[in-house]
This record gives sequence, structure tokens and C-alpha cells, in this order.
Amino acid sequence: MGLPMDAIVASYIYKDPHGFLLYVLLAAAGSAAGSIVIYVIGYTGGEVLLRKRLSPARFQKIHASFERHEFLALMLPAMLPPPTPFKAVVLAAAAFEMSFTRFLLAIFAGRFLRFLILGFLTLRFGPQVVEIGGRIIAHDFKWVLLGLAAAGVVWLIWRRQRAKQSSAKQEPAGTEGPKLRSEERSPRG
Repeated sequence: MGLPMDAIVASYIYKDPHGFLLYVLLAAAGSAAGSIVIYVIGYTGGEVLLRKRLSPARFQKIHASFERHEFLALMLPAMLPPPTPFKAVVLAAAAFEMSFTRFLLAIFAGRFLRFLILGFLTLRFGPQVVEIGGRIIAHDFKWVLLGLAAAGVVWLIWRRQRAKQSSAKQEPAGTEGPKLRSEERSPRG
């Protein structure tokens, strides 16, 4: 229905800080439940609608993104505040036949993180954080997305480096064992 959920959640959290987690959970669950209507529309006829509105190359690119990272392709936009075209992403997820359970979980997880961060900021700085954040994002949306993308790339690089280090630590331990045994067998002169 286009309600200003951020402002509503922030005002409830500011007025009743003890109900912080309850408001975050209810807002995330309500957002996921509200997306069911768009899911049904997208599942029944969303692909036709998307093909009419998007070029074939753009359609294939979005479809490939959902094929590779279905959950994240929906969860990350669910975390972003307006003017992110969230309803279009929800429609695409349904059109590409994302399972209903994963659909609800992705939206719930994304919105939960979004409202959780909003709640912490509201408790720290007051409900004015919604207006200030909205102004920053509206004026510098490209920079906000670029910053989020850069943070994601840094996280992926860090994760890969950590995986390489853990596999490097395991490899030498496995290769040293046979070398020691062969040295023990060789006659000493």
C-alpha cells in the first residue's frame, strides 16, 4: 500500500524502546506478508509483463542473476530503502519461479536486517534519522549503491583469503606425514 514503514517503525521504537525487537519482527513479517500479492501476480503472469517492459538482453541478465544467487538477489534489495525498485524485484523473483518458502525467507531476512539497523539508529539518534537518511539516499543513491557494492566486494575478497589460508594450513599437515615416514625408512649412514 506504499506506507512509509521506516517512519512508522522508527516512531514506534522511539516511543517504546523496550518493544524494539517486537517492532522489528512485526515490520519484517508484515513486509513479507504484503509481498505475497505481488508474488501471486508475478507467478501467474509476471514473465510476460517483464518481457514486455525489458529488452531481451536485460531480461536474460536478470534471469541469470536469479539463477545464480536467488536468495541474495531478493534479500539484498529487501534491505535497501526507497527509491530501490523493490516491487519490481519481487515481481521478477516470482516470474522466475522462486520457491515460495525461500521467497518469504529472503524478504523477511532482508527486511529484518533493514529494520534492525533502523531501530539501532533510531535509539541512538532519534526518529529524525529516517528523514536525514532518506535525504542522503535520495540525493546520493548511486553513491550509496556504489558503497554497498564496494563493501560486498571487500567482504568476498576477505572470505576467499580466509578460505585459502585455512586450506593452506591443512595441506602441509597432510603432505608432511608421508615425507617423515619415508625418511624413517631410509637407512642412515
